[in-house]
Amino acid sequence: MNIGEIAKRAGVSRSTVSYALSGKRSVSEETRRKIQQVIDELGYRPNASARALANGRTSTIGLVFPPAGNHYTGMQLDFIGSVVEAAAVHDYDVLLSPSGVDSDRSFQRLLGERRVDGAILMEIRLEDDRVEHMAELDFPSVAIGRTAHPENGWWVSLDHTALAAACVHHLADLGHRRVAFVNRPEQLLQAGYESAHRGLDGFTKAAAERGLTVRTYCCGDDAASGQACLEQILHDDPATTALVTLNEAALGGLYRGLARAGRHVPRDFSVTGIVASRWAETVTPQLTAADVPAEEMGRRAVDLLVERIEQPAAPGRHHLLTPPISLRASTGPATGTSIR
Repeated sequence: MNIGEIAKRAGVSRSTVSYALSGKRSVSEETRRKIQQVIDELGYRPNASARALANGRTSTIGLVFPPAGNHYTGMQLDFIGSVVEAAAVHDYDVLLSPSGVDSDRSFQRLLGERRVDGAILMEIRLEDDRVEHMAELDFPSVAIGRTAHPENGWWVSLDHTALAAACVHHLADLGHRRVAFVNRPEQLLQAGYESAHRGLDGFTKAAAERGLTVRTYCCGDDAASGQACLEQILHDDPATTALVTLNEAALGGLYRGLARAGRHVPRDFSVTGIVASRWAETVTPQLTAADVPAEEMGRRAVDLLVERIEQPAAPGRHHLLTPPISLRASTGPATGTSIR
């Protein structure tokens, strides 16, 4: 069924049907009702490509999300799901593009062919060519994360600096003096991933403020790497009694390494970090953590992007989130320490 058949049955011209569907020109209320009645009887749904040509919109947003390693982690999948659900509320579809840099063919097709009305950028680096390229083209985009100069941009981000520091202060208040930091993989730190750098910065400064003895480690995004990292921590400093992690994908391996080393959590060793609550609650004992609000971040990012699409001249807006530490069962007083 097409516009021509609708026009024939409604007794109007094809252009009148087109105007009624697109809203580009006014159509009398009587004619509009007649056309709508035919459409309802026929169950007509306009082709998405034709609709895009008619109104200049695709009703699709892009999610530019390069996996950091060979797979998406659980937290990353949570973000993807939250964006898809939030977009549906605004009647938008989501096109996933695993682009890493602005020279990627997938990324260029997304922009050059105008397959989407706007884009959400994930896995942000301190110096991110994708963000810069979008700004140069004045293409509607929102970042989940912050570059080194985020002042006038559109973004939603966690305050990894403050959250890592909060984890350190929590452990220090429990009497822990020797603490390790388990970061994301080395290649991400070298590539300038903002969460890895800002988390490390927050951990280091808070540890110095509290006079702690610390070591920092990069760890692969998988359980096997987490176990190997934990073994290295205890090898380097057997007196370590706690750790802070940004790496939720390695969390199960960290726990397994502690169990194999005979370290009971939290009696002998405390674990905390920045992890989505769904994942913090899958380990035993459940993780005391700054819970990453993946659903809220996805929703806020979509809301900002829709606002930017509909109001191209609006000044940049952003949200910096600092969720509290959720106290669960993985942290306790350092061995031999009395907390008052």
